[in-house]
Amino acid sequence: MTDLPEKTCSIERLVTHSKLVEAALSGRKTQQRRDGVYAYPNETFILEGQEFIVTDLTRETIGDMGDAEAQAEGYPNLEMYKNLILKMHKGMQWNESAPVWVHHFKRVD
Repeated sequence: MTDLPEKTCSIERLVTHSKLVEAALSGRKTQQRRDGVYAYPNETFILEGQEFIVTDLTRETIGDMGDAEAQAEGYPNLEMYKNLILKMHKGMQWNESAPVWVHHFKRVD
């Protein structure tokens, strides 16, 4: 992917919720979906002293998700991911065709 849009937010805001930080640190979380671009491939960020690198940035829809993608987000399954996202974002509708940017990352060891 070479024609990436401008960032809509800082990379430091990519993973912020304490439970998701914990999931990333343990290796259970390797993706973060956002409605904008927070980081580009090969950029790094730090969570509690641990460095992570963004390995890819892909464009998908929320409907492309299944249990495997929800687990890569740090959740046990899609249903739990969906319920927590809707709870965190009051008034949000679950729109299967809504586009999202998927930030793929891994720990730098």
